[in-house]
Amino acid sequence: MLVMPKIRSLYAGMCTALLMLSAQAYAQGSVLRLPTRAGVETTIFWDPAPQSAATVLLLPGGLGGFGKVEQGRPSSDNFLVRAEQDFVAQGLNVAIFGRANGQELKPKDRMSPEHMEDLRQVIEAVKQRSPAPIWLVGTSRGTTSAAVAASQLPDGVIAGVVLSSSIVDTKEPGSMQSLNLSRIRVPVLLFHHARDACRICPPSALPEVLQALTGAPVKKLMLVDGGANPSGDPCHAMHWHGYIGMEAQAVAAMAQWIKQPAP
Repeated sequence: MLVMPKIRSLYAGMCTALLMLSAQAYAQGSVLRLPTRAGVETTIFWDPAPQSAATVLLLPGGLGGFGKVEQGRPSSDNFLVRAEQDFVAQGLNVAIFGRANGQELKPKDRMSPEHMEDLRQVIEAVKQRSPAPIWLVGTSRGTTSAAVAASQLPDGVIAGVVLSSSIVDTKEPGSMQSLNLSRIRVPVLLFHHARDACRICPPSALPEVLQALTGAPVKKLMLVDGGANPSGDPCHAMHWHGYIGMEAQAVAAMAQWIKQPAP
């Protein structure tokens, strides 16, 4: 475990359907609309980086999605969405998982076969756009999506996982302790704000989660402290739970580990 001070520094026949991928281009990024299952279309926000070291598939928390796109940027306040340009600045392609047919993602939905199929198809579509290795990066409820997918995907499909502000209350559906973490066989970074006050994400539970990642070739718990002016619900994006006031620093720490995973 590393405690850091305030930081300064797949639906059958989908191959054909993939060719039907449509994109609405904006000044900076593109919204892609991908058929992922029969009668289902899933949105992706795509923002590539020049000479990318990797692609991060961002899985926002809450009810999912990246909000409306305004002037080429997604409008959601979710930490990962808010910080997507910081990932690009770190030399990482960004793909943000949106919503299937516009439907909100409830906690149990994130463990469903349907959601996993949507994720598989999105990963395949992203691979067509860039050969860079793909990392799943989830925050809050998005960590359920990321961890379940990582435990089920065949070897070689993704390069690693970042679980940010993880759900660790064992009474919650999709908590890390309830998942098959031992089946994850890629590097895993547990990233968490030391002052996260969300009742279902206490930092004290993270060592237990780290220990459960027995199949990960490299794993690390990184607690960070910093930011400023938290406001609103402690479980929402504008509090320590969402790394308020330290978005760029948090992303830089994640990106450094993605590029060079180490215990």
